[in-house]
Order: sequence, then C-alpha cells, then structure tokens
Amino acid sequence: HVQLVESGGDSVQPGGSLRLSCAFSVDRHKTNCVAWFRQRPGQEREGLAVIDLGGGAETYIDSVKGRFTISRDNAQKMVYLQMNSLKPEDTAMYYCAANGVLQNCGGWYLRSTDDKYWGQGTQVTVS
Repeated sequence: HVQLVESGGDSVQPGGSLRLSCAFSVDRHKTNCVAWFRQRPGQEREGLAVIDLGGGAETYIDSVKGRFTISRDNAQKMVYLQMNSLKPEDTAMYYCAANGVLQNCGGWYLRSTDDKYWGQGTQVTVS
C-alpha cells in the first residue's frame, strides 16, 4: 500500500525559494519511483521531476531544469523538491506520486497510466 504526504507549500515572492517534502510509505519491492507534479489553475497536471529511489537517477522536464532539484533520503523515507528562482507562473498545487510496479522512472512519470498513487497536494503561491 502506497501512502504519500506532501508538505512545505507556502506563499513566497518572485525570486524566492521553497523546499517541498514528500513523506512516503511504500513497498520497495514494488515501488521505485517518486515524482513531483503540479497543477496550475485551469490546467492539467504536469510532471516536473522524478527520482529513482534505488539508484538515485533524476529526470526533469526542460522548463524546470536548473531551477528545481529533486532528492531523496531513503532512511527518512522522504523525497524533496528544492525550488529556486520562483516565478508567478510556478503558482500551483504540487503533488508527489509513486508507482506500484517496478519500472523505468523516466518513462513512467510522463506516461498516462493508472499506475500512479498520489498525495493530497501542497499549495505554492508566488506573488
């Protein structure tokens, strides 16, 4: 059973930074990927970055490369998203997600699939 709890969302000024946290409870025999997504008002949810819990490989979409960094702490069962140089267009609800079947993380997080478990989200507002 997969459980994910996000935290760390806040209101910040443009140019500021935030670190989001995702506390995960997963079966590591089945789950190897945790990703961050966001949903802006009136838009579809988009994948931002994913990390392989085992090898630590990170994958990002182009629009956040260099500004956002995903990381993990397996001992603490946490995945983080460090967000720097925040812009008003980063305003969104941010979610973490995990898979339930072992697979390549870079392909999984951008693919439309039922194999995604979601947290409840944390709000980030940049203004």
